[in-house]
Amino acid sequence: MKKFTASPIFAALCGLLIIGLLPLYITNNYQRGVLTFIAIYTLLAVGLNLLMGYAGQVSLGHAAFFGIGAYTSAILTTHFHISPWLAIVAGIILTAAVALLIGIPCLRLKGHYLAMATLGFGWIIYIVFKNWDAVTQGTSGIMNIPNLAIGSFVFASDLSRFYLVWVIVLLVLLLSANLIQSRVGRALRALHRSEDAAATLGVNVARYKIGVFVLSAAYASLAGSLYAHTVNYVSPTQFGFIASVQIVVMVVVGGMASIWGALIGASTITLLVEWLRGMGQVMPQFQEFEIIAHGAILIIVMVFMPTGLTVGLRDAFLRWYQQDDTPEKKEAVPK
Repeated sequence: MKKFTASPIFAALCGLLIIGLLPLYITNNYQRGVLTFIAIYTLLAVGLNLLMGYAGQVSLGHAAFFGIGAYTSAILTTHFHISPWLAIVAGIILTAAVALLIGIPCLRLKGHYLAMATLGFGWIIYIVFKNWDAVTQGTSGIMNIPNLAIGSFVFASDLSRFYLVWVIVLLVLLLSANLIQSRVGRALRALHRSEDAAATLGVNVARYKIGVFVLSAAYASLAGSLYAHTVNYVSPTQFGFIASVQIVVMVVVGGMASIWGALIGASTITLLVEWLRGMGQVMPQFQEFEIIAHGAILIIVMVFMPTGLTVGLRDAFLRWYQQDDTPEKKEAVPK
């Protein structure tokens, strides 16, 4: 029987080729901006997928880490005039430290108790962003966040931002794919199946749970910083409960325990949100349907493709690719 496999390096090279050629066909700045947002949300989704899809730990407050990274970059670059690259590093360190402090007590919980704890954490951070006027500028947000630059070259155009963000995202995807294939990835999958069984096999359950939680938060912080330096503006509304729900839906739709599924999920949900926003300009009632649309898509995917779009489409392709030439000798594709 034929087998179809692709190494992470091969997939990353294909992605790099596509990203390099895509702007030649998409010249509209708005469309390039949407593709850049897809890259940023892919970072969020792949980080949460490591936590939920591989380690089996639920988080409903991931937008808080996204916001901490964004606000750290915004505050350090606008108030203290620190280099944006140093601000990104500082945001990752701060977010990782917060995740460590939150993760140590919260990850003792399981199931819906853990989900409620992370949801509460997300609300607390959102309230801080909204009400700490002296630092975050409250609901007005922080404007005039500087662009990223390398030497004298400033990433000020939509095209340059597109390339910068996507190169970073592809590197993170490649790193994550290799991580999952390593000993750490096997330990995370063992945690997902059974924490007790993993412990009997010598897996340090607490260390791996906290470690993947911190790593997931660091990914979100990086995404937040890239968002801040791309949009040049941050406000609390961008990091509320709906944003956390949106990230979870991206993971589920793309496929749990699928690194490259994060890209599919982020693309699907981001394009849906942009479509709803466009429809809202024509028909204002569509602006109220965003959270409903997320729920509807989640239900449809869980019913018809419970493993997500990536695995569902892959299985459909494999059924076509591996089928025998003689109809009477077709074999079922093993799951």
